[in-house]
Amino acid sequence: MQRSNLRGAFQAVGHLALWACTGTITYICFTQQWWIGFAAALFCHGTIGAFFRGLAVHELGHGTVFRTMWLNRFFLRLYSLLGWWNYHEYAMSHTYHHRYTLHPRGDREVMLPRNPTLAALCILQLFTVNFAFKTDANSIFFVFRRLLSAAFNRYDDPWIRDLYEGQPEARRQAVRWARIVLAFQVVVIGGSFAIGQPILALIISGHQFIGNWLRYFVALPMHCGLRDDVPDFRLCVRTIRLNPLSEFLYWHMNWHTEHHMFAGVPCYNLSKIYEQVKDDMPVPRSLVGAWREMREAWRRQKTEPEYEFDTPLPPTAHPAVISPNESAKEDALESSIGDLAPKAMV
Repeated sequence: MQRSNLRGAFQAVGHLALWACTGTITYICFTQQWWIGFAAALFCHGTIGAFFRGLAVHELGHGTVFRTMWLNRFFLRLYSLLGWWNYHEYAMSHTYHHRYTLHPRGDREVMLPRNPTLAALCILQLFTVNFAFKTDANSIFFVFRRLLSAAFNRYDDPWIRDLYEGQPEARRQAVRWARIVLAFQVVVIGGSFAIGQPILALIISGHQFIGNWLRYFVALPMHCGLRDDVPDFRLCVRTIRLNPLSEFLYWHMNWHTEHHMFAGVPCYNLSKIYEQVKDDMPVPRSLVGAWREMREAWRRQKTEPEYEFDTPLPPTAHPAVISPNESAKEDALESSIGDLAPKAMV
């Protein structure tokens, strides 16, 4: 549970530093008209920056990255601005996702079944510019529509609209932040053109929509193809092993089962938690293995709509929990999720 400013800075500042480096290289290649280098650098820049939205802000939203709380809040706002992200909306939604993980009546942030598509048009957008592919990716159409809807206080997403039912002040906070994000992006884009450097608009504001491929491939396996409506995180959440760079960009959320079980633990300690409880846990999948599992589940669901992959547990594990003890049910649902929950929900 120990939070560290040093380790938090390594993660939060380090991610920004990688993004700044690829952005600088992109700018240099553009000004020198090294077009092959420009394309490669821009691709890497988008790949790194794609993890800002929904992923870097995810752990910062839990408030567990830094020991000093104002640092969590500062970097949460910074990443949210750069990632076109409304962290107020997400705090409302993600609180329910943790309290009622994959129980459809209480968690509509992740709805099953999910389609692990490899369709050519989707893959093309993930490796170039993402115009309209929404699943675990940053599409221009979806991001703009969602922010504009919030900025004008006209939520078209029924899940978000329901979350703010009876919470007028929390809704006003989300509306204000959406307007701040849009104003920030207008200043960046307008200022870039005003000084005769439109490439800066692409590097600072457009990076979210370029090179979404890695984000898609590592983020989709977390719940896809697994069981819903069960209280055992081992059955409804998937942990995968990644190479060190991908794990760093993903803010260690590949240890996702452990994150749901111990959501107040900083992301950089989740692998340590796994070592403590591994005898009771499923063996972490490889990325390729997770995708094979998801694709097979999706193929079966086309003919067997009720099919869900039943994650095998090791012989040393406690039996799977299919339904909670009713007397402990409410206590379990109110368990710690870090500092995620907005004040209106505490």
